[in-house]
Amino acid sequence: MRPFRVMFILAAVIALAGFGNAYAFHSGGVAECGGCHSMHSADPAGTNLLIGPDSSSTCLSCHQQAGLLTPSSYHISTASADMPLGTAPRQRTPGGDFGWLKKDYSFTVRGTTTAEAGQTHGHNIIAAGASYGYVADTDNPTAPGGSYPDAQLGCASCHNPHGKYRRLPNGTISTSGGVIVASGSYNNSVDPAAGQAVGVYRLLNGNGFATDGVTFLGNPSAVAPSTYNQSEAVNMVRVAYGTISTTGHENFGTWCATCHGDMHSNGGNYVHPVDTTLSGLATTYDSYVKSGDLTGSHSTSFQSLVPFAKGGTVTDYAGLRGLSSNTNAVLDGPVGSDQVTCLSCHRAHASGFPEMLRWNMEGEFMTYNGAYPGTDNGAPVQFARGRTSTEMLAAYYDQPATKWATYQRVLCNKCHAQD
Repeated sequence: MRPFRVMFILAAVIALAGFGNAYAFHSGGVAECGGCHSMHSADPAGTNLLIGPDSSSTCLSCHQQAGLLTPSSYHISTASADMPLGTAPRQRTPGGDFGWLKKDYSFTVRGTTTAEAGQTHGHNIIAAGASYGYVADTDNPTAPGGSYPDAQLGCASCHNPHGKYRRLPNGTISTSGGVIVASGSYNNSVDPAAGQAVGVYRLLNGNGFATDGVTFLGNPSAVAPSTYNQSEAVNMVRVAYGTISTTGHENFGTWCATCHGDMHSNGGNYVHPVDTTLSGLATTYDSYVKSGDLTGSHSTSFQSLVPFAKGGTVTDYAGLRGLSSNTNAVLDGPVGSDQVTCLSCHRAHASGFPEMLRWNMEGEFMTYNGAYPGTDNGAPVQFARGRTSTEMLAAYYDQPATKWATYQRVLCNKCHAQD
């Protein structure tokens, strides 16, 4: 490795360690070139002089670190060696840990054996580096409900590492018009002054960006707490998702439909409403505490396993910043104008359950006899689904089973209260 590149990476690591999240390196836009590219190497590891064999391996050279046994900063992948049989991925970022893709389960119910492949747990990014081992989905050649080729799926399919999309002082999203001075992802992000801009949420590809045969729709808005990767055993992490825009289509549902368009057409797989107002369901959300308990109140009803998006017509990042927290400081539930979105039920990267759902939809109960069901505590096999109780707890981000009813049913009931 060239000395100058070592210095670049070392400086980035020091900055990241000091600030506790990724914006110290990316700063809302393109990062130091030498952090990802080996510009003078005669034998670069990957194409485009990348330091890894592919773009996702290059991303994971920072976003996965072996030996981390507790949630840590900007890491979104657990190394295989750190999750031996019966243990779960370590990271608790809102988007989820890609390590769940490597967790295969098998269990037998009434004589029938079910194999639950890890690849069903999320977006199957391709990161062929020896330390990562992520491969394409073998069941879906294209994105479910769309045409995006799975053989091309990587971190850069959704995130723009060169970060040209930016938020201007008036809240509009553009690829030019102001110098990106900082990240725009966090509740302590600065507001851009005249002639300046901040990065868009998580460097996501924006409206009009074309890649691998698809063109992105919308510029979704959100604000995360500056420290967002933590166990939720005590405090939940609240990302404030927005549906607020000046164009009428800046929301996560429209954005996800870039690759999953048939999920959003009446002739396809679209059944559950998305990007629509909660209306009277907001009252149900507020009152729902757990199965059999509808005594909740608006000021304490937020649940990170069932987030929602704030509605509106004008981009209001100050309002989103005020909702974003990792200390349970703001637990207000929704109002009627807020919206259900894809992320209300799914994580963006991967989860401990099929279809990257935030809770287990494959069993009748989330908790059984006051505990998360596991192969180690006598719970029925159909509820444990091959997982230990420790893995199940991790899939719920360590939220204690005592938060729920002794026999808690699935969290669709947070909005529908049919239990």
